[in-house]
Amino acid sequence: MRIRTIASLATLATTLALATPCLAQQTFGGNDCTEDCSGHKAGFDWAEQNQISNERDCSSNSQSFNEGCQTFVEDPSRGSEEDDEGEDIVD
Repeated sequence: MRIRTIASLATLATTLALATPCLAQQTFGGNDCTEDCSGHKAGFDWAEQNQISNERDCSSNSQSFNEGCQTFVEDPSRGSEEDDEGEDIVD
């Protein structure tokens, strides 16, 4: 009985793992976000507010901030409110 229960649990776990879709990595400007894209949004917004036009000016201690800033330089019209999939970014 115990072996059958363990086998049933293993089958259930495998079924759930296969049935649960993997969450896609959230991206901003083609760059992977960590937990969310708030750092990228902050960098983009900062670059917009400061009228940054050269990627060399995008240098902070935060990779995501820098990538957001660089995204502004490359495509200032994209906006910062959504990730690459059109999902809202909460900051």
